[in-house]
Amino acid sequence: IKYHVHTKAIFFMLGFACLVSFLLIIFAPSTMSFTPQSYGPAVNNAMAKTIATGAVNHAKQNSWNVAVAIVDTHGMLVYYEMMDDTQTGSSEISVEKAKTSARFRRPTKAFENGVNDRTALLSFGVNMCEGGIPIVKNGQVIGGIGVSGVNSDQDASCAEAGLVCLSNLF
Repeated sequence: IKYHVHTKAIFFMLGFACLVSFLLIIFAPSTMSFTPQSYGPAVNNAMAKTIATGAVNHAKQNSWNVAVAIVDTHGMLVYYEMMDDTQTGSSEISVEKAKTSARFRRPTKAFENGVNDRTALLSFGVNMCEGGIPIVKNGQVIGGIGVSGVNSDQDASCAEAGLVCLSNLF
């Protein structure tokens, strides 16, 4: 079937409109409101190691075995550490939590809460388990931390402990 140039343009515009509508529905303020923060210079390796050390130390204090991933603003892995005897599935989950929190500039808990009202989130390709938190410096997102290995609220407490170590540097 031959399509005219105008027909292709119409299909493109309809597809684009559907995508925009889909995103507006998913990120409606009622379920996941937040104040967007700008991206800043990406987390460096020294900062990432400091954050991961804080998260791992918190896990050790509680006798938890976790995997910790630190990513930059684009979701690229900067630092990774997996404690001995951590479940192997946590290796990928920690990275996905970190990527989600950095790329969307919000904790993964926001998606976990939002999925109750918006099942379309299940097909969106984000990690929706608590334990991923954006790394913020001077009001700008510079990366994300993801922790996995125990219950999701415990993962989040490890991530928060890591971020406290970063704030102590400034």
